[in-house]
Amino acid sequence: MKRSNPSAQNLALVVDDQPETLSMVSAALEENGMSVIVARDGQTAIDLVERVQPDVILMDALMPQMDGFETCMRLKAAPLSIAAPIIFMTGLTEADDVVRGLKAGGVDYVTKPVVVDELIARLGIHIANSKLLQSARDALDRSGRSILAFTMDGDLSWGSDHALETFEMNTVDNAALQQWLTTCRRKPLSQLTPLAMNEFELTYVGQSASRELLVKFNRRRTITNEQFLIAQWSLTLREAEVLYWLTLGKTNRDISTILDLSPRTVNKHLEQIFQKMGVDNRTSAAVAADRVLHGTE
Repeated sequence: MKRSNPSAQNLALVVDDQPETLSMVSAALEENGMSVIVARDGQTAIDLVERVQPDVILMDALMPQMDGFETCMRLKAAPLSIAAPIIFMTGLTEADDVVRGLKAGGVDYVTKPVVVDELIARLGIHIANSKLLQSARDALDRSGRSILAFTMDGDLSWGSDHALETFEMNTVDNAALQQWLTTCRRKPLSQLTPLAMNEFELTYVGQSASRELLVKFNRRRTITNEQFLIAQWSLTLREAEVLYWLTLGKTNRDISTILDLSPRTVNKHLEQIFQKMGVDNRTSAAVAADRVLHGTE
């Protein structure tokens, strides 16, 4: 569901059951050019996010009824799945509390009483990082890439819009998906096979810097990726295998190990591949092959 932002400025949602904290933090943010909306409890925060899309959320950890940790988990989970960074504000300082906030989906943790200058600096960093990440996800959609990201526990974390829409429209065998993701975590990439899901398939491509499991979500082909590359550039089977692993970011040494070839033989295959594709380096070859395999689906 698309939600509108009522202001061209950065919009902050402050969630705290203490009026004095709401007033102090809101005033500080507004003095620094931000628009602010407030909520006194977790359910009100959720109701607000269903109507507007904040750029950042400041969340008190300790609130009656629904605490900040549960509120954070609900905001980050489907169907809301908000992208806005959530920063916890609390007097709790134990390491277990910090870990609990991060596991709930928070990106940062500031202790009360809040130091305004420090809070503003942290907000600026997290908003900038969030917008860069959203731009990257938008770029994936515009280039036709369909990417899904799962947490290490197997929960859907985020995805490009096209991938999310298609994934949510299809019946998912959750047991099979969880088992496949577990296998992806434990086995090397060379030993993994795609997971078929109706007319689509999931292909594991690796972990992000934040340890999310990144998965390509594409329509299933009646031929293998290698066969597709052979047909596209008249490659030999071995050349197609080398090129396919190149699209997955593997080095020459990796490819030689995966395919049980000498590094010199891999180099010779790459020379033939470059000639047939009309490119002069491995990066150009990998990008061209990836576009053919995934860019127009």
